[in-house]
Amino acid sequence: MHVIDSHTGGEPTRVILDGGPDLGSGPLAERAARLATDHRDFYRSVILEPRGQVAMVCALLVPPVDPTCVTGVIYFDAEAVLGMCGHGTIGLAVTLVHMGRIGLGQHRIETPVGVVTVDVLDAHTISVTNVESRRSRSGISVDVPGFGPVTGDIAYGGNCFFIVDPSPIAVTSSNIRQLTDVAIALRETLHAKGIGCDSGMQVDHVIFYGPPQTPGGHSRNFVLCPDDAYDRSPCGTGSSARLACLAADGRLAEGEEIVQESIIGSTYRLSWSQGHKGGIIPKITGKAYVMAESRLIFQPEDPFRLGITL
Repeated sequence: MHVIDSHTGGEPTRVILDGGPDLGSGPLAERAARLATDHRDFYRSVILEPRGQVAMVCALLVPPVDPTCVTGVIYFDAEAVLGMCGHGTIGLAVTLVHMGRIGLGQHRIETPVGVVTVDVLDAHTISVTNVESRRSRSGISVDVPGFGPVTGDIAYGGNCFFIVDPSPIAVTSSNIRQLTDVAIALRETLHAKGIGCDSGMQVDHVIFYGPPQTPGGHSRNFVLCPDDAYDRSPCGTGSSARLACLAADGRLAEGEEIVQESIIGSTYRLSWSQGHKGGIIPKITGKAYVMAESRLIFQPEDPFRLGITL
């Protein structure tokens, strides 16, 4: 299996160029559903240790339905097939530049939740115009066992988020373990109560926001991903959901740009424009760097060829 690894703001992306399962044809949403239900061993084997690493997201390249797109892509982490991935799209674009498949300018990429565009500003800097994002509900309070009440908003940015601002715990790197534990318990509580995005979509990510720690920063976030790892980047789909909340509250004007920090201090530049269905169109600009190009080998006699699961 031919793969290229990159990182976006510290968050790793593994682009799978060949060697993936045959998912058939048709809409990407249907192919993503086949990957999730019929090929769980495959996608976990690529991303779990010892072959993968904590927090990695994979980008499986597939033929697009829309002929104007340079590629189709299905994203997944160790726990779930994702609708969209912002840092992964930045990493994918930089990887395609590295391969010579795209150059400077704008390109379209098809995902299971719709077509997104990428503007290649240089070999490392990419602006992603995401799918239309929206806030579903605001001011939702839940009692988290062992912690107490937490209040936040439900918003969609390509994935479903519960957004807590301000965070009940200081958003600093020294608190990553505590932030992780509370975010996991919060998400479990939301699932148990059936609280999620529109159309019954479960919350798969939780974000806590705190004050910035760098000059010019708007805020710093901690993002819990579906596999219970924290996002090293500021999270592209989470930033999209966040923009929808800021726009709905009148806290950020259309076209105004802010700098979003991650828990490790990496940054995105964010802005939004008005959508066509009552939501907003987010724009996320970040940097990615290719780290490795390799062939993955799956030996039948390897007891951990499908990854380490405990």
